[in-house]
Amino acid sequence: MAIKDSELILNPDGSVYHLNLKPENISDTIIFVGDQDRVEKITAHFDSIEFSTQKREFKTQTGYYQDKRLTVISTGIGPDNIDIVLNELDALVNINLETREVKEELTSLNIIRIGTSGSLQNDIPVDAFLISTHALDINGMLHFYQIEGISNPEVEDEFIKHTNWDSNKARPIVIDNSKFLEKYFEGDQIHKGMTGTAGGFYGPQGRVLRLPLQDANLNTKLDNFSYKDFRITNFEMETSVIYGLSKLLGHEALSLNAIIANRANGDFSKDPKKVVDRLIMYALERIVNI
Repeated sequence: MAIKDSELILNPDGSVYHLNLKPENISDTIIFVGDQDRVEKITAHFDSIEFSTQKREFKTQTGYYQDKRLTVISTGIGPDNIDIVLNELDALVNINLETREVKEELTSLNIIRIGTSGSLQNDIPVDAFLISTHALDINGMLHFYQIEGISNPEVEDEFIKHTNWDSNKARPIVIDNSKFLEKYFEGDQIHKGMTGTAGGFYGPQGRVLRLPLQDANLNTKLDNFSYKDFRITNFEMETSVIYGLSKLLGHEALSLNAIIANRANGDFSKDPKKVVDRLIMYALERIVNI
């Protein structure tokens, strides 16, 4: 059955609505960055660039790094933007945009996030790298989809008990990464842990300006949560939705984090740009082997 025009919106040139992309514009290996200015920091290392476009905060460049065709796309900030980016990328490879029908043979994308994050633990210092083995979703966006089978109810229940989670908030969800991708990026110099994903920068991450918080102690509860091998190592705003939607759509996803702040001891990187640049090279040197 053809997908209605109101559900899958295309631009007059046939490209998907927000990303302004056509199927031939992307690779099957895609790097996500939040900041549009970081796209060219990555593609500056490419041997060639074959395609470039930008619409709103979504900047895309596709080219070659050591004979590996890669796409880099800026997602902007937050879970809602990831919902747009991942659904439209999936449409590019798994929906025939002319007939508007889902293809019989589906394509799985490799998605690697290169982002910044703040550590919650003393033993994960600033300027370190961290692989998100799992993501803790506390923003609620994924609950708009049928998510049965992609989460870890045992850990979720323990987190709810530990935090005395307010019933007016969406149930937390724990989702694991792509073990297929993880093996390409792990190493002695990179930490691993569960990444918390908030739905905003201020209240959802415990920051107070003029508005009081529903739970002023939530940050402390996040810091000291521990169950079996699970603890929350860092906090950001995209990973859980990348992992969740990728699982649901059949894509492989991994989040790589440059730790630029440590909330446990109050440290902040003296040169966050250098840390991100190092992580970019760390990722590129390994992504060619996928």
